[in-house]
Amino acid sequence: MIAPRVFFYVQHLLGIGHIARASRIANALASDGFDVTVVTGGLPVPGFPAEGIKTVALPPVVASNAGFSGLAEANGTPAGEEFLNRRRDILLSAFRDARPNVVIVEAFPFGRRQMRFELLPLLAAIEQADPRPKLLSSVRDILQENRKAGRDAETAALVQNHFDAVLVHGDPAFVLLEDTFPLTSDIATKVVYTGIVAPLQAAEPSDVYDIIASVGGGAVGMDLLAAAARAAAILPADLRWLLISGPNLPERDFAALSADMAPNVTLVRFRKDFPSLLRGARVSISQAGYNTVGDLLKTDCRPILVPFVAGGETEQTVRAERLKALGLADILPEKDLTPELVAAAVGAALEAPAQPSTTLDLDGAHKTAQIIRVMVG
Repeated sequence: MIAPRVFFYVQHLLGIGHIARASRIANALASDGFDVTVVTGGLPVPGFPAEGIKTVALPPVVASNAGFSGLAEANGTPAGEEFLNRRRDILLSAFRDARPNVVIVEAFPFGRRQMRFELLPLLAAIEQADPRPKLLSSVRDILQENRKAGRDAETAALVQNHFDAVLVHGDPAFVLLEDTFPLTSDIATKVVYTGIVAPLQAAEPSDVYDIIASVGGGAVGMDLLAAAARAAAILPADLRWLLISGPNLPERDFAALSADMAPNVTLVRFRKDFPSLLRGARVSISQAGYNTVGDLLKTDCRPILVPFVAGGETEQTVRAERLKALGLADILPEKDLTPELVAAAVGAALEAPAQPSTTLDLDGAHKTAQIIRVMVG
């Protein structure tokens, strides 16, 4: 039996959340017998996609500002027309070579509008292909709000005209797509909830820390890390702290943190075993990104969430507030975050009752593979 071929496009611009979630889904598809090709468009991230997954790496682009409104090459140079045209041509060539049965586009058309220069030509190529592959949009459960006038209608039209399904990687008992996308009723017949894409049960941790502070990819989050590092000096010295800066934290910031570190604090850039480390920790301090929250929900670790709000971002605030309402997290503000605030929150979390278990559906990667298996017969 020939394995169904999946062509999975993912573009991360600032953090690593998009590539991490897509990699978990790609792993589940491969485990279910699909022949998976992941097309990446951002800076390389260790461990994503996993070894054994076929990968096409486009010349990388990053966000040129916190508002995601511009694109830059890896060296910070604004991405010019010639560069972007070359990316588009590589993507279309990879699509033709893969001859997929299914194409998954991560985030678009609900996000990644900056990538229309290559994604609209990809949609046209899909429509012209014979046989035409199924086209699926893969989106997280909570979308960015406060979009410009007309954007939602444009998104709904693209879904109606081109996409066979919208895979919403969330649990409708936690949040519905219509809570952050007003025109969901226009595409309701194409919306499929998969559950939250959380990791498999993590292994026992190789190292045990009391408190872990992390900032995802690390392109933003220096203030959180600095406040956590100084909070460690306020709290008892026998508490073990781990600070994970992320691979994209600027070198000067990493050096500044390293120079002002208490003896009970360890600073690293990246840990592949992050989910297992959370399993062994008592408290986590982090932003409220999709993947970090998914990791935390699989553990008894008490989350303190500092939602990312720069550039008008709303997604993490919505997620954090929903979790707090369920008694599953505490919240601190990103603005004016101080070591004293962090220390007080950590002290309260250490003394709090055991973290309540969640009934949310955390099997989103496996269920995504099952849903696509049914679609392709």
